[in-house]
Order: sequence, then C-alpha cells, then structure tokens
Amino acid sequence: MVENFEQPMVGRSVFGETSPLARFFRALDDRRPMKLPALRRTACLAAASMLSVLPSTAGMVGTFAAVATLGASNAFAQKAPKGAKGGKPAKAPVAAPAAARAAAPAPSPQPSAGIDELDEPRAAAKPDPAASGMGSGMGGICEIDPAACPKAEDLETAAARKVREELFAMQQVFVVRSGRFELNPFWAFTLNDQYVSHPSAGLAMNYYLTQDLAIGVRGQSYWGLNIDSAFNFENRRATRVAVPLNEALWGASLNATYVPIYGKFAGFQKFIFSYDVYATAGASVISTRPIPVVDPNNRNFDYGVRIGANVGVGLRIFFSRWFAATLEIRDTIYPELLENLKVDANPIDKATWNGETRITNNVEAGLGFTMFFPTTFEYRLPK
Repeated sequence: MVENFEQPMVGRSVFGETSPLARFFRALDDRRPMKLPALRRTACLAAASMLSVLPSTAGMVGTFAAVATLGASNAFAQKAPKGAKGGKPAKAPVAAPAAARAAAPAPSPQPSAGIDELDEPRAAAKPDPAASGMGSGMGGICEIDPAACPKAEDLETAAARKVREELFAMQQVFVVRSGRFELNPFWAFTLNDQYVSHPSAGLAMNYYLTQDLAIGVRGQSYWGLNIDSAFNFENRRATRVAVPLNEALWGASLNATYVPIYGKFAGFQKFIFSYDVYATAGASVISTRPIPVVDPNNRNFDYGVRIGANVGVGLRIFFSRWFAATLEIRDTIYPELLENLKVDANPIDKATWNGETRITNNVEAGLGFTMFFPTTFEYRLPK
C-alpha cells in the first residue's frame, strides 16, 4: 500500500510537494526512521489538511485513517540505543575492521535541496567573506579609497607594538597635591618693555592646604641682569631724546594659588601626560631705582621698595607624580618712580632728580620646573 503513493493521489497531486500530508507520505515511502513526536505532529497536520479541503465524508475517512496510523507510529519511530536507559550514555561502538569498512555500502545520498527535513534543522548558510569586505579582496573601504586600505605590513607593525599600562576611562587624579610642598625654581624675562629688560632668577614655594588651594611665597633676583636695549641707545643718540628707565634689584610676593583645571593629553603617539592650570594672586614688593639717562654725570639714584600686587596664570606638565615643567605669565603692578627729565640750575641737588610716579605693569614670562615633596603619596580611596 505504501508503494502506491507514487501515483497521483491525495498526498502529492492535491496538496503539493511541501504540504504536511505529502511530507507524511514521503516519510513512509522512504522508510526513514522518524522520532515519535515528529511523526505524530506530521500525522495531525495531514489530518487537518484533509478536513480543510476534502468533502466532509472523505475528510472524516481520511482523518480516521491518519489517527489510526498513529498506533503504528512506534514501528517507524527511532528507538533509543541500548545502554542509554537511566540517563547513562551508551558505549561508543567498536571500530570495524578496515576490510569491513571497505565492504560496507556507500551512504545513501542526501535529500534534494527543495525537500524539508522533519527531524534535523537545516544547516545555517555560511557568510560570504567577499560580500562582507573581509575576504582576500578586502572590499569595502579598499574599493572606495585604496589609500586607506590596511596593508599587511601595517597590521604586523601594530601587532608587534608593545602593550603599555592599562588605561581606564575614569582614573584617579594623577598627582595628589593636598598636604605636599611645592618647590619651583624658574627663570623669568620681561615681555612689555622695549627699552629695558629685567630678566631674573627666582624660587617659589607653596604648600597645598587642599587638592586645589595653596599658599606660598615667591622671590626673585634682578641683580646684574637689567639690560638697556640697543633700540633705546640708538634713539637717545640720534634724537637727543631721553626716555626714563628703571632697573630692579629684587622682588618678593605672598601668593594664594588655585588649581581649577587639570587633565591629560597624548604626546609622541605613545605617552600620556597629565597637566594642570593654576591661577595665582597676592601682594608683592619690589626694589627698583631710576637709571640716570638725562644727567648721568651728576645723578645717582638709590634703590627704593615699592609695594604692589601681582596676578598670574601658569601651566604644569607632569613627567612623574612629583616632577613637572612649568610655564607662567605674571604681571607685577606697582608705583614706579621716574627720573626728572629737566636739569635744575643746581644739578647736584638730589631733591630735583626725581620726577613723577607712574603705575607700572611688569609683565614677565617664567620657565622652570616643579618638585613636590614628599615625592610619594597614598590615595585616600582604593583604585
């Protein structure tokens, strides 16, 4: 009876090759072992298909035949191998001799691509490497911009690069300043005086009360470093016009420093540098005197102390947790006493040497380095 299913009957001519009923008959025709749940499910679907299409009488007969077939489904269902009872895995079969393997018949061919399997899911299709741009042709960016296509030597260089310390997006602050002393030697030079320059060497010391706030002192020496510019000399000689000049001896200040900005940046393609930006302000004193240019033969001024104020901003770039390079711009504001441009009838009278007092801005740029002590510290919270 099973062999007659090749004739144009209900299973293939009415419902088509992929209908549940055709699949059920095909399984019986091929004598393929099926799992019991799959066989029952297919039989039920076949019966439902007959009810929905055939007349009522024929549908009832077909349904009865399909349900009756379930009783014999155990004959076609796969049986568990011996030794798999009780959840224990079956022993692996002993390998057959080479002669027996050679005499064994070749395995039956797999079903055609248009027929669905009942028990095994169809294998997933493998992605096409060429379509994704990851094949030998690279595709993708290589087709759009060949210059941007990665080259084998570039990949080898990147793979051979030494991996540095692991970095985190959110890190603890690189340098803890709270409770530490800062020692800052520097060299400064004048920015806003074209007639005379006042270079100086100095030292600043700060103590950080908190991570961002410090108090400290700063001192610098101008002794022997004041330079009359060549422009001023040529101007006096050519026009017989003198410009009052001043020179400084020393300066000192008491400052408060606040650090509002700090961060990090990459340099030289392999290093991470931490930096901070600070602002400073305070009271200052500076010792200056006029340079005699109107009557240098008779006039000789003494140094006097001028009280003023200073403001500035600075940048620190850290090379370690205690050593950094510094760049600072500072403006010292103070009242400057100038030389009198007129010569009195009595040129040796000191009361006639002094001229007006003018507010002076001495803007300086300072370069130096910073050292924090103690050189080590401990974070208050673990990393």
